[in-house]
Amino acid sequence: MKKNNLLLEILFVSTKLGLTSFGGPVAHLGYFHEEYVRKRKWLDEQGYANLVALCQFLPGPASSQVGIGIGVMRGGLLGGILAFIGFTIPSVIVLILFALILQGMEIGNTGWIHGLKIVAVGVVAHAIMGMAQKLTPDLSRKTIALFALIGTLLWQTALTQVGIILLAAAVGYFIYKGQIEDSSANIQFPISRKFASVCLGLFFGLLILLPILRELSASSWVAMFDSFYRSGSLVFGGGHVVLPLLEREFVPSGWLSKEAFLAGYGAAQAVPGPLFTFAAYIGAVMGGWAGGLLATIAIFLPAFLLVLGTLPFWNSLSHNPKIKGALMGVNAAVVGILISAFYDPIWTSTILNPIDFAFAALLFSMLAYWKLPPWVIVVTGIIGGYLLNLIG
Repeated sequence: MKKNNLLLEILFVSTKLGLTSFGGPVAHLGYFHEEYVRKRKWLDEQGYANLVALCQFLPGPASSQVGIGIGVMRGGLLGGILAFIGFTIPSVIVLILFALILQGMEIGNTGWIHGLKIVAVGVVAHAIMGMAQKLTPDLSRKTIALFALIGTLLWQTALTQVGIILLAAAVGYFIYKGQIEDSSANIQFPISRKFASVCLGLFFGLLILLPILRELSASSWVAMFDSFYRSGSLVFGGGHVVLPLLEREFVPSGWLSKEAFLAGYGAAQAVPGPLFTFAAYIGAVMGGWAGGLLATIAIFLPAFLLVLGTLPFWNSLSHNPKIKGALMGVNAAVVGILISAFYDPIWTSTILNPIDFAFAALLFSMLAYWKLPPWVIVVTGIIGGYLLNLIG
């Protein structure tokens, strides 16, 4: 019974996040930090930063992978599945319905959408401040974060992000290899290394076998599954990166018109949850409800297999005294990377005039100082964005 209550709690909390987490992957990490670390204390700052660092290494939707990882830590494999379902299904349902009922309608940059973007500014700023206090307490780690910020701002590629994390690990190892970090993440992953190895083998096996099956079979469902699985396997940098890749995969081939793609892109910006759920829209346009669900499973399956395949090994590495210094450097770099992403694209695409900044400051204060729950900030953002649009 206790286990059932725990699983229900995971599903409830992740669904709440799936209904309220607007603003893209960096904003999602802010919402996760607020809910899982600050409020519920399911893991500490160090453990959360380690998990974020791991998911930055892996291809796929980083925020969804962090959510899956937290679900696994809390409730095992089933906990990871429920955390994924709760966070993902709300936007999947909305986008499939949009594809079936409102196909061809393009959602513009309306006031309430802009209000949600301003909410993301407040949420991410709050998360970064909390992480920076814990993860960059000394001058060396502040310097690592600064150079990570500068590097990811000036060279905005997925390879840059991975390279900076590797470099920060090397710097952290040499600076801190003789020191012991006071706060060490104590996280248990209820997954065996044998099962993890099977997941990694399945990830690479499908990546190799699906294109072969596609050539041998005339089935459009196999071709669709292959395209979405490959897109989810080879994308670093989150949802915004996968959108042009999906366009190249489906528009030139005639499976999807340019107009239908842009309409779905607008809808994907307006719904909460991971941007990878845009695949549900494309799948529904091509094959109805079944196509939408198949596309969702195919594009998220690589992320799931990679998280399950790496968590047990990452846990042992993060508790190895020789590796702790490297992780201290990586955690500092993650702060810099988040600040960089906070500026571009979140700040640059959202704070367009003084009244936007004033509204963002109000929402930040509601969250950070008045301690109001995130859903209140989301509702305030929607109403405020709509009113600002009327005034403008």
